[in-house]
Amino acid sequence: MQFWLAVQAGGGGMGWLGGAVPLIFIFGIFYFLLILPQQRRQKKWQTMLEALKTGDKVVTSGGLRGTVVALKDDSVHLRVPPDNLRLEVTKASVTQVTTTEEEVKIK
Repeated sequence: MQFWLAVQAGGGGMGWLGGAVPLIFIFGIFYFLLILPQQRRQKKWQTMLEALKTGDKVVTSGGLRGTVVALKDDSVHLRVPPDNLRLEVTKASVTQVTTTEEEVKIK
C-alpha cells in the first residue's frame, strides 16, 4: 500500500504538458504534409472548373476525352470523338483541361 501511494505522489516531471507536446507535434506534421496540400489541390481544381468554357478539351475521371460544347450549372456537354457523340457529365467529373500547348508537346 505504501508503494502505491509513493507511485501516485511521484507523478512525473511536466504533468499534462509532457503528454500534449507530442500530440501537438504530430498534428502539425499531419497538417503540413496532408491537410494543407489537399486544400491547395482542391482550390486549384475549383478554379479550373470555374474557368471552363466552350471549346476546352477535357478529361473526365472516367477517362473520357472530349471537347466542351455547352455548360450548365452543374454539368458539361462534351463532344466525344470518333463518332462525335454528345455526352452530358457532371462538372465534378472533369479532372483535367488539356490546352493546345500540352497537345503540341504530346504530338
